Amino acid sequence: MRKVKGEHVYLRILQEEDVYRFTQMLIQNRVYWSLFEPRFSASYYTVDAQRERIQRSLQQYEKGREYNFGIFERATDRLVGHLSLYEVKRLPFSSAFVGYSMDERFSRKGYATEAVRLSTRYAFRQLKLHRIEAYVSPRNTGSIRVLENNYFRREGLLKQLIYINGTWEDHYLYALLESEWYQ
Repeated sequence: MRKVKGEHVYLRILQEEDVYRFTQMLIQNRVYWSLFEPRFSASYYTVDAQRERIQRSLQQYEKGREYNFGIFERATDRLVGHLSLYEVKRLPFSSAFVGYSMDERFSRKGYATEAVRLSTRYAFRQLKLHRIEAYVSPRNTGSIRVLENNYFRREGLLKQLIYINGTWEDHYLYALLESEWYQ
């Protein structure tokens, strides 16, 4: 898989050889990410579990249903985050969801905004999709900013959408149409 290059970061489909550094990033961000994502059991944070996850993702990639990218810092080739284009649907929908998480040490540097911009370009140009959607917690102001900086529009509030850490939480639905995309 070729890289999707940006100014400060690039995206590359995660491969099995990425499993150790990917697992390390998950472990290091376990508490940070649990603010807006479900907590997982200890077995999730193992190399074996993440190897299986990457293998399943690669199978979905081969079918054109999921694109599980690592976000890498260009200057260092360091893995600094994760981004997925998932639930890819072809006509009559021609859509996908985008989800992303940044290593806490690399947040607030504009990397997530750039990664979403790169994935949007990839989705519209290479995959020829019509619509990209994202769920985001109303409490996650950083992620809301990332989406809005990429011209995503808030379409509504989905009540009690996701069960996170013992509570059903509302999430906004954001979306971007190819016709509204500003390259």
